[in-house]
Amino acid sequence: MWSGRARPEHADAYVSHLQRRTLPQLASIAGHRGAYVLRRAAADGSGLVEFNVITLWESIDAIARFAGADPEAAVVPAEAQALLASYDERAVHWEVAVNT
Repeated sequence: MWSGRARPEHADAYVSHLQRRTLPQLASIAGHRGAYVLRRAAADGSGLVEFNVITLWESIDAIARFAGADPEAAVVPAEAQALLASYDERAVHWEVAVNT
């Protein structure tokens, strides 16, 4: 899981960046099992748009094929950085405890 925030005028462009660049790249990596991109107006009244990106992987080794030697280091290319007002520098990984 990873989070970022964008100004409203950049939010759609960020989603487009994910659809054109990031998600196809992830799909090409062995062990990638899908992704969700969640979006909402920031609850703090800042006017920003919050994103939570949840990627699904079969193992930490599969994540490392994308993120590199430090799988918790966020991968945020320059094009995405330019569209975001702020973002997490670290991703958080969870193991599935129940899948129904």
